[in-house]
Amino acid sequence: MDASNSSTHGGFILLGFSDRPSLERVLFVVILIAYVLTLLGNSTIILVSRLDPNLHTPMYFFLTHLSFLDLSFTSSSIPQLLYNLSGRDKTISYAGCALQLFLFLALGSVECLLLAVMAYDRFVAICRPLHYLVIMNPRVCLGLVSLAWGCGVANSLAMSPVTLSLPRCGNRRVDHFLCEMPAMIRMSCVDTSIMEGAVFILAVGIVLCPLMFILVSYSQIVGAVLRMRSSSGRHKVFNTCGSHLTVVALFYGNIIYMYMQPGRSASQEQGKFLTLFYNIVTPLFNPLIYTLRNKEVKGALRRLLLGSLALRKG
Repeated sequence: MDASNSSTHGGFILLGFSDRPSLERVLFVVILIAYVLTLLGNSTIILVSRLDPNLHTPMYFFLTHLSFLDLSFTSSSIPQLLYNLSGRDKTISYAGCALQLFLFLALGSVECLLLAVMAYDRFVAICRPLHYLVIMNPRVCLGLVSLAWGCGVANSLAMSPVTLSLPRCGNRRVDHFLCEMPAMIRMSCVDTSIMEGAVFILAVGIVLCPLMFILVSYSQIVGAVLRMRSSSGRHKVFNTCGSHLTVVALFYGNIIYMYMQPGRSASQEQGKFLTLFYNIVTPLFNPLIYTLRNKEVKGALRRLLLGSLALRKG
């Protein structure tokens, strides 16, 4: 059997944080708590957005998809990480690694594009308020979300098989806590400069182009806000847009660092902690950012809680 393909049968070893046993115990507790809170927070956003009729708008339609993405994104790797942190077994099957790589790439790509769609929604709502419901009708909203999902999945379908097919010369040790593309590229025993160039080009299309679109949209929004005469109107817009911009900053900062310099050029240790950050902290903070800064979501939560209490008393 060819040594370069031996991992197909034996799977991989996720080194993760195994060189720091004391850190593993702390990480297990912290990550478990954060993961449970992430599940609760994002599930609550989805539930509230679907149950409250006042939130049946394009903005909350997109927010529901963002919360579903965050749930899927963090669940694609955190259960495996918790298993590996809890004992000496650091292995993952070849199929599990391939699925993890595919989901991580696909869901990350979809989120990049969905954040751009959400920026467009805010642009239309603020800069074209009289035509908002006509432009952002249900068919358009569904089409934009479908486009984001389609492009994200297509990107992963293009990159995942190529990444997995790189010769590894029998190397099964992934210097990461998940099967992520930069870590898998580093495992290769051949020159990967062409592969890294292809990753960079795709990253420009999936990461930088949506980011530029977001920045242009918000430059138009800022101009429209500054022309507003009502201070309460400006405050409401800044609250809504501030939530989205905070999420954009958290997500894109880490993505750009890792995927615009893939392979051996990126620091392995920094890569692990940055991946952990946007895999745990960002999905955990997103529901908090949108609920703490959003009176409509807080009001919907209050109505649902009061309604459930009234049903119990009745």
